[in-house]
Amino acid sequence: MKILAITSCPNGIAHTYMAAENLQKAAAKLGIEMKVETQGSIGVENQLTEQEIREADGIIIAADKTVVKDRFVGKKLLVVGVQDGIRRPEELIQRVMKGNVPVYQAESRSAESSSQENKPKQNPIYRHLMNGVSYMVPFIVIGGLLIAIALTIGGEKTPGGLVIPDGSFWKTVQDIGSASFTFMIPILAGFIAMSIADRPGLAPGMIGGFIAANGSFYGSEAGAGFIGGIIAGFLAGYVALGIRKIKVGRALQPIMPIIIIPVLASLIVGLIFVFVIGAPVAQLFEALTGWLAGMQGTSSILLALILGAMISFDMGGPVNKVAFLFGSAMIGEGNYEIMGPIAVAICIPPIGMGLAAMINKRKFAPAEREAGKATFTMGLFGITEGAIPFAAQDPLRVIPSIMVGSMVGSVIAMLGNVGDKVAHGGPIVAVLGAVDHVLMFFIAVIVGVAVSVVLVSLLKKDIAATVTPDAAGEAGQSAITTTAATESSASTTVTNNGPAVSPQAIHIEKLTDIVTMDLINLDLEGTTRDAVVDEMIGALERNGAVSSASDFKQAILAREEEGSTGIGMNIAIPHGKSEAVLKPSVVFGIKQGGVDWNSADGSEAKLIFMIAVPRNSKENAHLKVLQMLSRKLMDDHFREALLAVKTKEEAYQLLDQVH
Repeated sequence: MKILAITSCPNGIAHTYMAAENLQKAAAKLGIEMKVETQGSIGVENQLTEQEIREADGIIIAADKTVVKDRFVGKKLLVVGVQDGIRRPEELIQRVMKGNVPVYQAESRSAESSSQENKPKQNPIYRHLMNGVSYMVPFIVIGGLLIAIALTIGGEKTPGGLVIPDGSFWKTVQDIGSASFTFMIPILAGFIAMSIADRPGLAPGMIGGFIAANGSFYGSEAGAGFIGGIIAGFLAGYVALGIRKIKVGRALQPIMPIIIIPVLASLIVGLIFVFVIGAPVAQLFEALTGWLAGMQGTSSILLALILGAMISFDMGGPVNKVAFLFGSAMIGEGNYEIMGPIAVAICIPPIGMGLAAMINKRKFAPAEREAGKATFTMGLFGITEGAIPFAAQDPLRVIPSIMVGSMVGSVIAMLGNVGDKVAHGGPIVAVLGAVDHVLMFFIAVIVGVAVSVVLVSLLKKDIAATVTPDAAGEAGQSAITTTAATESSASTTVTNNGPAVSPQAIHIEKLTDIVTMDLINLDLEGTTRDAVVDEMIGALERNGAVSSASDFKQAILAREEEGSTGIGMNIAIPHGKSEAVLKPSVVFGIKQGGVDWNSADGSEAKLIFMIAVPRNSKENAHLKVLQMLSRKLMDDHFREALLAVKTKEEAYQLLDQVH
């Protein structure tokens, strides 16, 4: 009998390999041939081939993150959590051997299979949203930068705004950028829906997103913007999922995912948007436009506050468009001092979020800081949509921050009599001479941006305290990931305040390459987790492995806040990457009485391995060490032998077996 398995945990490190090791050991004990594919942080290893899948009698997926199952259609498939792979491997294999496992059908998973699959630990709504955002981001970047370049080089000032002459080369560049923007909302909605309902949800989501972005379907000039796209994506996903769960005869099953689900879901979502959601939204924004027009001459400051809030609320969506169209209409009537505050408000969200991401390492992950550069650039050219990925990822903190900043900037511009003669915003219009009172324009922008940066920095949590949604990772290397902490990024936020020292490059083949006798402690004195951490970091500092104990401790504790490194079975593996680390090192300690490490199985930590890796390590050294340790520590005899050692030499000889 031949059984295949896949293991994967949210962070893709210790538990992934622990489950793989235990499944392989259990299979060997039962006389079963088994191959295990691991989907960890360093990628897919030991990948299953098509031939192996064809020949397999069953497949076990022990994972706490989404694993694509399309290749297992028609095979007996058991889906459980990664902890079951660690703790109950024999039971899982015996279930497959006895045939007590459903056959996987991509179009209609059995109720048993669905109930057995562990739900992801992350909030599913957040995970679905970030799946859509991760696919949407490239379209925003492409569209925004191409339009900005075209306007800067080929744009001409006219009463109707910055215009690129028809037939020019830069008009073609602008059209390409505009085409990219037209895909933005449908892509967002489509991949939200796909995250919920798999492939049958993709087409309904994209169709719903297209309708949301095109108000002509329900009588609105502005459309429903990215907020409407989010609504359409979730609506399409859950409608498709509901249809998918309907039991149908065998004759209909093959056409469910390619005809019935997409057609019905698209029709339902489209009709709901056109007749239920879209029309009331259109009426709301028409009334809003009339209300704004009635405010002229009453309170200029109140009007500036409202316009600033509207511009930044949905960043190119319907609320933004109402304010923008109102300002454009005032230009036609010769009133330029309405568009002036709007032009300021337009650029504050992307400039503010781009600047905040670039300068605030504790609040934004490395990928976000890189994306912030593009967002900042879009802001210079008045493209408010550049801030959408940040707002979609963390709306409750980001949107209020940029709204307040835009409101402050708008009020300063109104008080400074800033006018804008073209229907566009951002520093680009000032550089091209379309703005009155240029100095006040830039003062308004700078103050508004500063307010947004301060607020978002105060409101956002440190990245080490948040969890990374898997969907964004599965979507590819996007410019914005859900921010957050992964094993390789959350623990890299600590900087070394001391003199810069180049970390030593060490090639690691086995554990003893980075463990010395001086880094072994067979009688730890600490009685709490933090005391043990201090004790072990002290050993690193004495051996010249770290330049700052406090900085490295901060990296260790940041990782612990993300989730305990007590992996169970009396084992803890605290680890961190930091600029304070001068060379990769591992401290091994034994606490015979145990110490509470908030382990997954409730056991106290007795065998403790602390991994220290330089922040700029290019070889993912800590991942490799974690993988080696995770596999070896599944051996009961090895753990017992470690606990029984009497001398450092004995411990070192045992650790030399970890490779």
